[in-house]
Amino acid sequence: MTLTEEKKEKKIETLEEATIRFAGDSGDGMQLTGGQFTNATAIVGNDLSTLPDFPAEIRAPAGSLAGVSAFQIHFSSKEIHTPGDILDVLVAMNPAALKTNLKDLKPGGMLIVNINAFNETNLKKAGYDKNPLEDGLTQKYKVFSIEISRLTQLALEEMKLPAKVVDRSKNLFALGLMYWLYTRPMEKTIEWLKKKFAKDPVTLEANLKVLKAGYHFGETTEAFISNYEIKHAKILPGKYRNITGNEATVLGLIAAHQLTGLTIFLGSYPITPASDILHELSKYKNFGIRTFQAEDEIAAIGSAIGASFAGGLGVTTTSGPGVCLKSEFINLAVKTELPIIICDIQRGGPSTGLPTKTEQADLLQAVFGRNSESPVPIIAAATPGDCFETMIEAVRIAIKYMTPVFFMSDGYLANGSEPWRIPEISNFSKIEVTFRKEINGFSPFLRDEKTLARPWALPGTPGLEHVIGGLESEQTTGKVSYDPQNHDAMVKIRAKRIAQIENDIPDIKVVFGEPKGDLLILGWGSTLGAINAATEKLLEKGYKVANAHLRHLNPFPKNLGEFLKNYKKVLIPEVNLGQLKLLIRAKYLVDAQGFNVVSGQPLKVNGIVETAEKMIRG
Repeated sequence: MTLTEEKKEKKIETLEEATIRFAGDSGDGMQLTGGQFTNATAIVGNDLSTLPDFPAEIRAPAGSLAGVSAFQIHFSSKEIHTPGDILDVLVAMNPAALKTNLKDLKPGGMLIVNINAFNETNLKKAGYDKNPLEDGLTQKYKVFSIEISRLTQLALEEMKLPAKVVDRSKNLFALGLMYWLYTRPMEKTIEWLKKKFAKDPVTLEANLKVLKAGYHFGETTEAFISNYEIKHAKILPGKYRNITGNEATVLGLIAAHQLTGLTIFLGSYPITPASDILHELSKYKNFGIRTFQAEDEIAAIGSAIGASFAGGLGVTTTSGPGVCLKSEFINLAVKTELPIIICDIQRGGPSTGLPTKTEQADLLQAVFGRNSESPVPIIAAATPGDCFETMIEAVRIAIKYMTPVFFMSDGYLANGSEPWRIPEISNFSKIEVTFRKEINGFSPFLRDEKTLARPWALPGTPGLEHVIGGLESEQTTGKVSYDPQNHDAMVKIRAKRIAQIENDIPDIKVVFGEPKGDLLILGWGSTLGAINAATEKLLEKGYKVANAHLRHLNPFPKNLGEFLKNYKKVLIPEVNLGQLKLLIRAKYLVDAQGFNVVSGQPLKVNGIVETAEKMIRG
């Protein structure tokens, strides 16, 4: 489509939903662009789900396929569950971004490209022999070739800025254009720019000029004959904010301080995608929070264990490679029976793997990744906002049962966002914390009759002096013991203490669908959105299906075994090669089948639907 077509009167078309992806070089500001578009969409009142996609290489060559950064947003006037399987609009800032992302654009979808970047050098870097825009793309997509770089330069021509400064502003031209195209307000972004560049008026003026130039280009160009409107979604009344999983995790820890009265101590070593928790939590020193950036993963969890021994609540954040390094100290926390939270924000592996991509492949590591019999409760968040309540639940179990607890999230939840209805802290029950004060009859491994938890005694309390460590302890006194019968008893007590948590967690229930039927789709963690959307599609087709989701993965809900018997077949979608499936088959002898894709991306809804239909048809 050219800019010289016959002028037509523009109109606003109403849509129910749209999925847009901004893609460009890692230096093109695609995450900033997508983040600002998300904030504007939240202001409008649409339901939304986002998927930031970072390049795996920190400094990939400019214009290369490895250096492509993208941000996807799915927004709607109805409730949605995922960032979208297929794109309605792709904004490609260079050939590499086009080549990497074009496969996800639907036939007839809108392709907006920065035509100035499609020069011989960039085409060669992306592996194109010839310009794809001249090779039949217009037959399959609505292609808008816009001189984004040149129009940015034109908007800033009078300011006489360095070429690099001008080039870095072109993402705001694309943002302004998309604001016009989808009738988003610019005010929030203008406020953000004024705050960010309050001490740099020249850069502020430049950014505002380019943002508005992109918006007005949409208004005045004859390339677009219409723009689009998506009405606000019907949501529960309340105060909302857009939130990522890592942000919700931070707020969950702050709420845990309010509910327990304990100082929250985070000992952490920076690792993608968990680092933002450390960065964000360090801002809340006035809320009973202490943060420590350790020199390595082992020191990080060691400091957290020390904090819990001293009467705080120790927390450590990491990803799969860090869990490997922390394993010996996690075992020490199991043995000493101290409450700590191990936050595993999963990413693609093994080893360094795909550090910026998502995966669910640490479940078996969390269950079994320690020497000897070392049971640990495992709790997994399902959505970015759900990280808040899941963290509070992890803290509750850790303190009540005096145990380390795994809090499982992943890169998709950590960086993705959704509208979150801000809860009142008064709606949450207090988490009772009892420090042993009575001297008579004290022993470090004296057990509570109901929970089997040992007493929590503050070091330095007169009369309550005690030693706990890694060597096996005598059942009550805590003295080092090498007696075989004592070791057998202590192993069984530790296992029973964790196993009986099943009596203190909710039964599993149907999320969508029938209480009995042909197929149950069972999930955990970040697969919830895709599974919900897939189940809705299957129900619309008339299938007798349902889905259920596990928050508690060790122990499982008490009724899970009987619940599974209500369905003829069980499908377990996972972003791994079948780890939950392995556990379910082993424990309940159910012939569960898996839908497993380990691509560094969230599961696609249509893939789950197709697999489910094949299973139902036999």
